[in-house]
Amino acid sequence: MVLLVFVHGYNLNIGFLQPWTLPGEPLTLTAFTEYWLANGVFRFRIPMLFIISGYLYAIHDSRPYGQRTRKRVRTLLVPYFIWSAVGLLLTLSLEFNHYTSDLVESTGMMRIDESRHFFSQFHWYEMLVSWIISPASYQLWFLRVLFFYNLMYPWLRWCVTHPVARWFFFSFAFLAWLTTSGWFIIEGEGLLFFSLGVWMQKTNFNIDSPSKWLRPQYWVLIFTAFSIIKTILAFSQPFDGIEPVLAVMHKVVVLSGLITAWYGCNRLVAFLMGRSWFTWLSAFSFMIYVMHAPAVVYASKAIFIYIPHYPGYRMVSYIILPVILISLAIITSLLIRRSLPGLYSILTGGRGLKA
Repeated sequence: MVLLVFVHGYNLNIGFLQPWTLPGEPLTLTAFTEYWLANGVFRFRIPMLFIISGYLYAIHDSRPYGQRTRKRVRTLLVPYFIWSAVGLLLTLSLEFNHYTSDLVESTGMMRIDESRHFFSQFHWYEMLVSWIISPASYQLWFLRVLFFYNLMYPWLRWCVTHPVARWFFFSFAFLAWLTTSGWFIIEGEGLLFFSLGVWMQKTNFNIDSPSKWLRPQYWVLIFTAFSIIKTILAFSQPFDGIEPVLAVMHKVVVLSGLITAWYGCNRLVAFLMGRSWFTWLSAFSFMIYVMHAPAVVYASKAIFIYIPHYPGYRMVSYIILPVILISLAIITSLLIRRSLPGLYSILTGGRGLKA
């Protein structure tokens, strides 16, 4: 979750990074670092979260389907709708303030056509669609998609365990991931890796020790090389039509980074989990997730618009702003948990209640 804030905290000229995005600005140390981290090194996180989610969900097959679904409504859907509303209310509050309305317009997040750039200009049905499907708190897509994969779990389990269906299913899921295809509830990244997590649990895949093909000391070399080369190519654009090359390289970076982090960080995990301060802070990870956006976008724009451009301001803001937002999320969470534990339970779907 900490890495997620840094992924969304970049301040490149391009406001939304796709695997094939061309930065459209000169190659500087700051621009290279932000693109390399936000659109490369840190991108293994979401696939890892989907694998873990699928693996853990598959462990509890003994529980009735209806009971598990009702629990998912509380832990996923309710926080989704609450925090989607919070993000839109934050946007509205900025729009109605004379000094901050230009923040919303400058991000382009609420632009719906050439003449309407604010959420307050939406028709009521467009507001409803934004709240339900395309929230200003854009990171919430993970909760929405995960809920539907949980609903589809019996079918996904059959697909990944049936000897014949498994090959067709994973071929489709892999192609959807490779081409970055996606629809409202079916998108490549989540479908492939959530299902992979289910398959790993059902086949007793060794998640602790790598086979000879998954040794992290080899994959880290691929991870490092491809992430650096991809970043340089994105800035240099040595030939027209380089976007498909960047997209494929991005997938190699994600896959190699996932394997490297999964099998190569055991000592780091063991060290951190042995520290009481880390386990205490980890209870607030969900609140960091739901609270950091769209605030990180508006705060980043505010730095560019209202604060004089001191030397190194882009790199400094890229490092300091996420740290501030993470700290504010933890402090806010702690205050709510202590004073209004019932509300905190609703806001987090029952997560992180233990002190």
